[in-house]
Amino acid sequence: MAIKYFKLLDMLQRQGISKGQFAQMTGLSSATVAKLSGHRPVNIEIIDRVCRTFNCQPYDIMEYMPDETEKSPDSE
Repeated sequence: MAIKYFKLLDMLQRQGISKGQFAQMTGLSSATVAKLSGHRPVNIEIIDRVCRTFNCQPYDIMEYMPDETEKSPDSE
């Protein structure tokens, strides 16, 4: 998966917020928090909820990082 949540995880660590506290603050299930921690896909409502909770933009919590195995259009 090319979307990574390193920015979100870093923000939580810098603010001293545990994953349990994060789940409680956002109303997310522990399974959804695990998906974010594992850089797995989540739906846009989850991103919306996190952004509303932390008053931030999606680019503040996630970024696109192409997989090593993905071909760029230029390589063909």
